[in-house]
Amino acid sequence: MAISNIATYFLFIILVISTSALALDSCASNSNGNSDLSVIHIYGKCSPFNPPKPSSSWINTVINMASKDPQRLSYLSSLVVSKKPTVVPIAPGQQLFNIGNYVVRIKMGTPGQQMYMVLDTSNDAAWVPCSGCVGCSSTMFAPTTSSTYGSVDCSVPECTQVRGSLSCPTIGSGSGSGACFFNQSYGGDSSFYATLSRDSLGLANDVIPNYAFGCISSVSGNSIPPQGLLGLGRGSMSLMSQSGSLYSGVFSYCLPSFKSYYFSGSLKLGPVGQPQNIKTTPLLKNPRRPSLYYVNLTSVSVGKVQVPIAPEQLFFNPNTGAGTVIDSGTVITRFVQPAYDAIRDEFRKQVKGPFSSLGAFDTCFTSPNEAGAPAITLHFEGMDLKLPMENTLIHSSATPMACLAIAAAPNNVNSVLNVIANLQQQNLRILFDTANSRVGIAREVCN
Repeated sequence: MAISNIATYFLFIILVISTSALALDSCASNSNGNSDLSVIHIYGKCSPFNPPKPSSSWINTVINMASKDPQRLSYLSSLVVSKKPTVVPIAPGQQLFNIGNYVVRIKMGTPGQQMYMVLDTSNDAAWVPCSGCVGCSSTMFAPTTSSTYGSVDCSVPECTQVRGSLSCPTIGSGSGSGACFFNQSYGGDSSFYATLSRDSLGLANDVIPNYAFGCISSVSGNSIPPQGLLGLGRGSMSLMSQSGSLYSGVFSYCLPSFKSYYFSGSLKLGPVGQPQNIKTTPLLKNPRRPSLYYVNLTSVSVGKVQVPIAPEQLFFNPNTGAGTVIDSGTVITRFVQPAYDAIRDEFRKQVKGPFSSLGAFDTCFTSPNEAGAPAITLHFEGMDLKLPMENTLIHSSATPMACLAIAAAPNNVNSVLNVIANLQQQNLRILFDTANSRVGIAREVCN
């Protein structure tokens, strides 16, 4: 064999080995040269937390995750107050946290320290557990190794914009100065104590300098995400506000199925690369709950039947906080009790029973009957969303059973919100355009 042919042969072997290694690395970034931010569910194989295997029954897994929805809804009700596209991979995240959140991979500090932060469209702030934190996970941000880290003084306006209880030192009889400390609740059953700080936030190929976030020193409860949270709400401390003109107040996400094992969803930041032909509905602003993304849900259809629901159970009311919000942190869609009862009763009319209950789901039936299950359509102002059957029914892998994957909101004094949750958002592109006050929804395969 000639020397040139031998060299070519060995080059071919090396190329095959290298390509095979890349193919086997299913968790590698799929950026294709673009800024790429993946989103992964915590049950996913690419989760960095070495999580345990999920339950053998996915319906039981979802029921377990959805058990925290009532606290989540109570939390939401308490919130009274031309470049290449930047694409952050999203992945499911319930395997470690046991909550139905999604996480994105970011870098904090200089040099960047990799963290996996939960996406939260109904929260403004970002926060991470810092070195020495009591009650935090083993993975923490180390401020002392970042050359760009600094705490925020009490005299800085951002200190007064933090939601929660502030604790600033006083000097003599004046207002004083010093680090801005605060307590904040999360998820309805947890809280943390943190120092308001600044550092560089890395999202794919973008770096946002002097990003204000909470450096957590202690936590209580079980709902605080182990590596922190990235707030995508509408307030002054959110990612959209702190990024200024970088993203023009525009972002979208596509959430993969809970069963997705890899970084397969995506968070797209900025107007570049967003879907052009997408139906939209007006984005409403509630000054009583300024962080939430309200939309005008006008009616609901089951099959071809428009369900008789009193308008006040769906419509936006800024005085009471009532209406419908799109939220990334609630697991299953919840309607106020009278609206849910009407939807459930019409669904039952069109599906052969008998029906049973399982966890949060009260309309479970033998899965062979699902062939005749009607589609549920959400009618928004200017846009209809016909839910795919995979977003309507949840199946048991242990028994031949399927359940209607929506439920009633908690029956308490604050129960005025309808919440379009992440199970119903899976494999859809949800576009938030705050600059033009609109929300768009389109089908997209994220898995």
